[in-house]
Order: sequence, then C-alpha cells, then structure tokens
Amino acid sequence: MNGLRTEGLALARAVADAIRTSQLPGTEALICPPATLLAPVGAAIEGTGLALGGQDCSPEAKGAFTGDVSAAMLADLGCRYVIVGHSERRQFRGETDATVAKKAAAAQAAGLSAIVCVGERGDERARGATQTIVLGQMAGSLPPDLDPTRLVVAYEPVWAIGSGRTPTPAEIAEVHGALRRGLGDRFGSPGFGIRLLYGGSVTTANAAAILAVPAVDGALVGGASLKASDFIGIIRAAA
Repeated sequence: MNGLRTEGLALARAVADAIRTSQLPGTEALICPPATLLAPVGAAIEGTGLALGGQDCSPEAKGAFTGDVSAAMLADLGCRYVIVGHSERRQFRGETDATVAKKAAAAQAAGLSAIVCVGERGDERARGATQTIVLGQMAGSLPPDLDPTRLVVAYEPVWAIGSGRTPTPAEIAEVHGALRRGLGDRFGSPGFGIRLLYGGSVTTANAAAILAVPAVDGALVGGASLKASDFIGIIRAAA
C-alpha cells in the first residue's frame, strides 16, 4: 500500500526504461503495483518487456463482494500474474491455506499465473520447524487441479521481511531444496520446472549472493522495489 499515481508511474517508467535499454538475456521482471495503479502503470509499461501483476485477488469470480478485486478484473487490465498468500495477508487478514488455494485456483481460471507465498515465523524457525511449516503451507495452498506451468512459489521467511536480516545462502538452499522436492512429489517432472523465488529483505547488497544459490530462480522484492535504482540493481543481479 505504497504510492500514488505520480510517484507510481515515475517508478514504473524508470524500471521499464532500464529493462528496455539493458541487455538482460533470460531475465524476466515483474511489478505488482497497488490495484489503483494497475491501469495507468499497465499502459505506461506496455511493450517494454516488463510484466504486470496484482498483489492479491478475490477467491470469487464475481458477485456481491464489495471492495474485492477478481482475478478476471486483473487479467482485463493486462496482468499476467497475481501474488496470493503473502505473509502480510496471512498475518493481518487471517488468510488460511485453504483461502490461498481458492485464490490460486481463481487466478488460474482467469488465465493468470499464481505466485503462491509460504514462509515461517521466527519462533517456528527457532524450534526447528521451518521445513514442516513451509511444506505444509505449500501443500495446503495449492488447489487439486492446479496447472504447474502457471505456478510460481515464493519462500518468504516472515522473520526476515523488512527486518534487514536474511537466512544464509545455505539455509535458503536447504528450504528451496525441500520445496523443490515437494513440488516434484506433487507434480512429477513438471514440478522441477516451477520457479522458486526467495523474498525477505532482498537488497542490492545481497541480491547477487541470494540469486547465485542454485535452488533460487528469482526474487520477490519488497521495500527495495520502491526505489528505482535499487530495484533495477536487483534485476541486473539476476542477469
């Protein structure tokens, strides 16, 4: 919930310009602005190679759900992705795995790729339950008929978000390895092609080290995405 029209457009245009003028083979960049900015930002970045996504969607397709935004509405504005199950939605809005699974199903029904977020709290990590928590969340947050070709999974340890602290590369690799095995168990060979993102205090200073972890396919960037130069630096670290 950051950014009004003028600053949001300026940020999107700066990132789009950097994508358009840089040689970044094999790198895909996505921005997920607030719902109020999706239409103007989508128009501003059209044709630049920068993808558009929503921060959340309703589990319902349409109807009397005042204030909700459906996945079809996001697709109608040019979105290709939507984030579901972000830790802030789980923590502050009480979203359960079952709710996230319904949102992921709604996203795919509308033609979007769902970015499903999972992650443990600090107390859960302290008692050694990290893998149990994240694998359980992932299993409960994926609907039965999910298309693995339109799924992205983001590991975002709750204790790291906005804290300036991150797991070590070895710790990230351990969790991502467990998630990869879980996806393989669920989907077979296609599961190994599903992108796994790391999110949680990703900065220009640590992006290269995080993205160099073999099991990490990309980053889910929070606060650092609000400053164009920082976000562009992280995108370049992925190239």
